[in-house]
Amino acid sequence: MAARTTPHHRPIGSVTRGTTNPNRLRRMDRWIADAHGAALRASADPVAVDLGYGAAPWTAVELLGRLRTVCPAAEVVGVEIEPARVEAARPYEREGLTFRHGGFEVPLAAGRRPALIRAANVLRQYDEEQVAGVWARLCARLAPDGLLVEGTCDEIGRRHVWVALGPEGPRTVTFATRLGSLDTPSDLAERLPKALIHRNVPGEPVHAFLRDFDRAWAAAAPYASLSARQRWIRAVGSLQADWPLVDGGRRWRQGEVTVRWEALAPRG
Repeated sequence: MAARTTPHHRPIGSVTRGTTNPNRLRRMDRWIADAHGAALRASADPVAVDLGYGAAPWTAVELLGRLRTVCPAAEVVGVEIEPARVEAARPYEREGLTFRHGGFEVPLAAGRRPALIRAANVLRQYDEEQVAGVWARLCARLAPDGLLVEGTCDEIGRRHVWVALGPEGPRTVTFATRLGSLDTPSDLAERLPKALIHRNVPGEPVHAFLRDFDRAWAAAAPYASLSARQRWIRAVGSLQADWPLVDGGRRWRQGEVTVRWEALAPRG
């Protein structure tokens, strides 16, 4: 079967390395299901796009399973710019799961606008100056109540940082980790998304946040005797006085913390 491409259509974007592993995006998926589940259930067309899923379709398959725990009507469309990867994914298609050839133009069927676009480990190869344009293009494709989640994680999903955006633009930044793998919160700096990774320098808000997080982590060291989770919860809780956190203990227990975008947005 030929790749499903609109006639005279050239996908927008560049081919990624395609690295993928089962369960790599589990932290992001679980956060999406929790934060966006109600909006998906309320959507008349709860279609999600796994943009740039890579050389194997595992992340798209897993996204469908996790979204359907909160929205049984959810559908997932895996979109890849490399035609051979689309063909390799075809045997995994089933009810609610399809694969299409495309890029940042997000080629869904006429009239459909995604309730969710997930773009994980896609923008790392781009220049920082290109990020705002890509975000704007993807946000323009969203349904009115849609969500774009763009970020980066390590190869097995232990450390992950992502930005959540609505049609109006960026809203929040989430830091998520397997707590047993963490020495200090600033270890997550290497997984900052492209919009922030070069801003982890003195004078930039994201650098100040990670500095304060490390200090809070050090102050919470006595709680390590209870567990790494209790130390994380204590450290995150102490950040609330100076940083606009938007989640609470239920998400902190998962090794997460979410901050308003405007608090961490690059200067200049």
